Amino acid sequence: MPKNVAPSSPLAQRMVASRRPPRGVWLLGPALVAGVAYLDPGNVASNMSAGAAFGYLLVWVVVLGNVIAWLVQYLSAKLGIVTGQSLPEILGERLHNRLGRRAYWLQAELVAMATDIAEVIGGAVALNLLFGMPLLWGGIIVGGVSIIILLVHVRRGPRVFEFIVIGLIAAITIGFTAGLFVSPPDAAGVVSGLMPRFEGAGSVLLAASILGATIMPHAIYVHSSLSRDRFAPAATLSKAAKTAYRTDQPRIRRLLHATRWDVTIAMAIAGTVNLALLLLAAANLAGVDGTDTLEGAYAALRDGIGPTIATLFAVGLLASGLASTAVGAYAGSEIMHGLLHVRVPLMVRRLVTLVPALVILGIGFDPTLALVLSQVVLSFGIPFALVPLISLTARRDVLGAFRNTRTTTVLGVAAAMFLIALNVLLLWLVFQTG
Repeated sequence: MPKNVAPSSPLAQRMVASRRPPRGVWLLGPALVAGVAYLDPGNVASNMSAGAAFGYLLVWVVVLGNVIAWLVQYLSAKLGIVTGQSLPEILGERLHNRLGRRAYWLQAELVAMATDIAEVIGGAVALNLLFGMPLLWGGIIVGGVSIIILLVHVRRGPRVFEFIVIGLIAAITIGFTAGLFVSPPDAAGVVSGLMPRFEGAGSVLLAASILGATIMPHAIYVHSSLSRDRFAPAATLSKAAKTAYRTDQPRIRRLLHATRWDVTIAMAIAGTVNLALLLLAAANLAGVDGTDTLEGAYAALRDGIGPTIATLFAVGLLASGLASTAVGAYAGSEIMHGLLHVRVPLMVRRLVTLVPALVILGIGFDPTLALVLSQVVLSFGIPFALVPLISLTARRDVLGAFRNTRTTTVLGVAAAMFLIALNVLLLWLVFQTG
């Protein structure tokens, strides 16, 4: 392919057009894949615990978290679409100090690994509930299936990968919402839960856990990468082709419009599922002992509603672990490539990042405690992803005409400050109660 082609030339336009979906093909996908982060086992544990312990009290927290998530994920997608780069790639270019760049990568890598631990453990617990499988073997199977899913991404491309993840999201949705049709929540209780309030330090801790498990650093990194892969020119194309893409403002506006719908649908699904988990626990598990663990919640659902609903819940948990661990491994690969300019084969990364989770399962460490500790590690990573995202999307030299409006920037800063403060509170409460 020619290296120097005028941006307005027919050849450059054809190269850019080659990245466009065929006319009539719906542009949804990246947000649904990134939205898996909002449906991982950590979210399941937090929402079920909140509903079982405090009934409908924290409904408003789930709703608020979903609204903030919409803004954050849209900004991440916009960054990838407009610049044709992921957030890690842009930071890798702007962090000129090698030591600083490596330190930034290390914290992001640790966050990605902590996320992976929670997801593999959640899948292993699901296999134990469904088939009585030992946790270690369950973790190995979850890791093996995630490798197969990632191989599909490597060999068949992002679109097929998206279809697989969306299929798992369907299983998650059915598994976690089916119980509401058998044992629906109290409508008055749901409405009362929309009023922001707390009842003691325990409810504050669970509220912080819900929101802390909602906005995850790897979801911010990965959404910009997914949007770049789907819409922006390939890295192998010429500089002229990339310039032609970035100066095609009407097309970028159409993509951003479609992305707003993509994010809205993805967050609506994630929010509905998370709310369903809380309502299911509030309606059926309130006051039941032992529901602060995934195993306890499963047993309570089986005894209270029936084995069918409990089995569907476990299937949803398994799909949650499989989908989120595959997306998490992809996010870790993008973080390393963007910040260190090192491309480790995705399969090698997958095998390496499986080790901590398998060690935890092998030594018999309490899986629920491991989930809680993974959320604590995630809390440390929130500022490092959120603050650069808000800053970069507000800059004219990065997004040009598509930079944030003043209102969007103000809302973004407010959301960032709120989430950072909440995660600090979560860390403090965890260490105080520990």
